[in-house]
Amino acid sequence: MKTMKDTVIKVDDGSDQSRDTINILCFDITSFSHLTQFLVCCFFVFLCYLAYGCFLEEIFSNPEVKPVSLYITLIQFLITTGLSYVESMFRIPIKRKVPIKTYALLAALTLGTMSLSNLALSYLNYPTQLIFKSCKLIPVMAGSIIILGKRYGFLDYLAAVVMCIGLTMFTLADSQTSPSFDSFGVVVISLALFCDAIIGNVQEKAMKQFQATNNEVVFFSYAIACGYLIVITFSTGIMMDGYYYCSKNSIKMSTNIFLLSVSGYIGLQAVLTLVRICGATVAVTVTTMRKVFSIVISFLLFSKPFVFQYVWSGMLVALAIFLNHYSKKNPNYVPPGISYSWYFLKRFYASEYRYLRIKSKMYADTV
Repeated sequence: MKTMKDTVIKVDDGSDQSRDTINILCFDITSFSHLTQFLVCCFFVFLCYLAYGCFLEEIFSNPEVKPVSLYITLIQFLITTGLSYVESMFRIPIKRKVPIKTYALLAALTLGTMSLSNLALSYLNYPTQLIFKSCKLIPVMAGSIIILGKRYGFLDYLAAVVMCIGLTMFTLADSQTSPSFDSFGVVVISLALFCDAIIGNVQEKAMKQFQATNNEVVFFSYAIACGYLIVITFSTGIMMDGYYYCSKNSIKMSTNIFLLSVSGYIGLQAVLTLVRICGATVAVTVTTMRKVFSIVISFLLFSKPFVFQYVWSGMLVALAIFLNHYSKKNPNYVPPGISYSWYFLKRFYASEYRYLRIKSKMYADTV
């Protein structure tokens, strides 16, 4: 009896400790409050992805990068995989808990969203790309319903629609200063948006179901994606072309790609932690708000013409944030006008349905 009791205590202690640990890189934020964890994640997301956007535009805005964009993406993935492995040496050794077929799917989605987003910058300017990326909240919510079986209230859907409209108007006003439009670029960024909408929900389901760590998800997803890219670039000849292109200005390209990978890796870890503690929809909301902040920063650092469309779109974004916050306290709230309209619509439909059934029965009896 004593041995059995000791064994039970040991098993319970180990499972609870592994389940509750929350980290961003080597920083343990488990002891912080839920609000503090959220704010720390938001800080890393904003800081790192603002830098990531600068390096991304610096590298991929050159039209000459189009044929070798997959090679640069391969180098980015290799650096990210290496950073994940180095982190595991200082923290917890990587041990796979999620099935390999799930990681194969995550790797394909990661490869799709990263490579297609990078390629899109060769056809579209950065503000135009943000227009499409800002609409990610709605497909992520749809993916949560399909993949995770979640249910949202009226205010959640309204906040998503209002936020997407506001962000689209905000970035559209910025794109009018330097328009660059290509129909093929629209197709590419739309495919990237589709992959991006699925990947957050698959990550959330895998992390919650198998209690996988952020580092495990990053390492296996990017390592398998590297295998995909090596096969693709080697078989198509892109690997050699990319090597020759980067060797022309090796110091500048190497520095930009390395800083791009580091900022993207830290930002990704923050997003995964945000997914773990708040869910995919909240994570996408934060990353979407970062796009608005990046445009505000561009106004402060660079001279751009100002139009009142920025004011109206900013008010829409603020309204969406309020609706999203209010929906957490009142998840089942529906405005009285809409509820009354829906009630009368159902009554009208029921009365018309009964009327048609009576008419059909009278017609059948007559015949």
